[in-house]
Amino acid sequence: MLRTADEELTIDELAARAGVTVRTVRFYSSRGLLPPPRLRGRLGLYGGDHLARLDLIRELQTLGFTLSAIERHLERVPDDAAPEDLALHRALLAPWTSDQSEDLDRHELNQRAGRHLDDDLVGQLVELGILERIPDDERLRLPSTAMLGVGLQILDLGLPLEMLVQAKQIVEQHTSQIAVELRELFAANVLRPYVERGRPEDERERVRAATDQLRPLTIQVLVNGFQRAVNDVIRDHV
Repeated sequence: MLRTADEELTIDELAARAGVTVRTVRFYSSRGLLPPPRLRGRLGLYGGDHLARLDLIRELQTLGFTLSAIERHLERVPDDAAPEDLALHRALLAPWTSDQSEDLDRHELNQRAGRHLDDDLVGQLVELGILERIPDDERLRLPSTAMLGVGLQILDLGLPLEMLVQAKQIVEQHTSQIAVELRELFAANVLRPYVERGRPEDERERVRAATDQLRPLTIQVLVNGFQRAVNDVIRDHV
């Protein structure tokens, strides 16, 4: 949704448009996450820039940022950033998966799995990172709903758990390195030149569109590249 900086909203209207409470808006303002409102007499008025910043905060929360991390991140975003710049910033941070984590009790987990999961099986899923234990809570966190079925199918193969954990670590190590290198490449060749040219308006939409299109294309390239690499390894060892 396009935000315009010259919108004039009361704090109640801002909270309603952003889907948060007035108390939340005041809390964010007290922590410096939102710029002060524009004053008309004693009335504080908010604009599209405040709405866009609230959208960005929500995106950071979705990514798992703590409040302190959100504060540090927003310190690098100028108070006078236009809604369009904040929308681009949000697009660059958008999660690459739409999966939302869920906190489930054992009954809910069994229903989601479609079968009874005993303590041993739950422990194995935790070791594989499919489930996470929540401190001081009997429930379990499912970071990705799509991965529960995958994890159960892997465990049903009857392979040694130690081998599966090592395989997970190998995948995480290499995918993390790929993510870092691709991010640096995109920043050096797309974001940095855009910033150095003064963030021209006529380029803003192109950068945002390129970011949106890059996600699915990158995933396809990675999957295809991995498949070809496995085929090469098989040929080399036969």
